Amino acid sequence: MLKGFRDFLFRGNIVDLAVAVVIGAAFTALVTALGNAFINPLVKVFTGGGVGGTFTLLGVTFDYGAFLTALINFVIVAAVVYFLVVVPVQRLTNRFKKVEEEKPAGPTELELLGEIRDLLRAQQGRD
Repeated sequence: MLKGFRDFLFRGNIVDLAVAVVIGAAFTALVTALGNAFINPLVKVFTGGGVGGTFTLLGVTFDYGAFLTALINFVIVAAVVYFLVVVPVQRLTNRFKKVEEEKPAGPTELELLGEIRDLLRAQQGRD
């Protein structure tokens, strides 16, 4: 039972997935820091500075600057995933599909059966 669990953990897919999760978490933290350090202050500068990026309605404060920062962070993460993961995987997939399609086609079943028939006739004629 433990051997099966160990084999499951050390399969290539599981290790790759674990690496992807760790790298993804680190990248998300990096983009969040970028948003908090640069994007959110820029939103505040363009919306009036100081406590910019917020408005109060009936005593409730709405922080739209934080939302804009999160939206920009999402766009950054989505763009990086698309250009560094999706596009290269599509190119590799297309490259391997073309190689498979270019292989010459072998004989059909009908041609093989015809060859077998001819060989059987030739053997019967010799005997």
